[in-house]
Amino acid sequence: MQLAAMTARPSALLDDLDTALLALAPIRRRILTALTEPASATGLADQLGLPRQNIGYHLNALEAAGLVQLAGERRKRGFTERLFVAARNYVLDPALMQAPVDPDAVEAQDRHAADHLIATASSLVRDVARMRQDAAAEGARLLTLTVQADVTFATPADFDAFTEEVSAAVTALARTYAAASGRRYRLTAVAHPAVAKPDPIRN
Repeated sequence: MQLAAMTARPSALLDDLDTALLALAPIRRRILTALTEPASATGLADQLGLPRQNIGYHLNALEAAGLVQLAGERRKRGFTERLFVAARNYVLDPALMQAPVDPDAVEAQDRHAADHLIATASSLVRDVARMRQDAAAEGARLLTLTVQADVTFATPADFDAFTEEVSAAVTALARTYAAASGRRYRLTAVAHPAVAKPDPIRN
């Protein structure tokens, strides 16, 4: 048995509409989910309960689109069996479902505007997914930071005061870490109403 020294990519960005539609087809979604570990068309057929010819057809389409990669080959019962692997998850580029955004118009919006937040979050998803994809291809680690906290505001005035304090703190930090050279990072601070958690089921 000959296997390539590779594992499933941690994530892959779907930023092309045709490729995204191909990946979202029900049978192909099942195949991609099953291929987080290397498997052959025969193995997938047994696992998913589908004809091998059907699996082979979809695997060819997924390979041509770059959604699965050849993980290696092995000899089995007199023929060579190809093994494929997919990403552990796929990230759909939010821009595929959005109208084009005028960057100047976005920057001119009030900093509390929900549309501005959504546009910023969409860019964050797309950019980080691409960088993680590139880092994985190079065998490198992508350094990121995520900080989350729940806060409660008694009045709208409290929200405004909090906004000013966070803005001042971020500005001060940005000034502190402003080396003339080095790796540049983007810090994004957002706040939105928390989604209410469902009440626990009581016996």
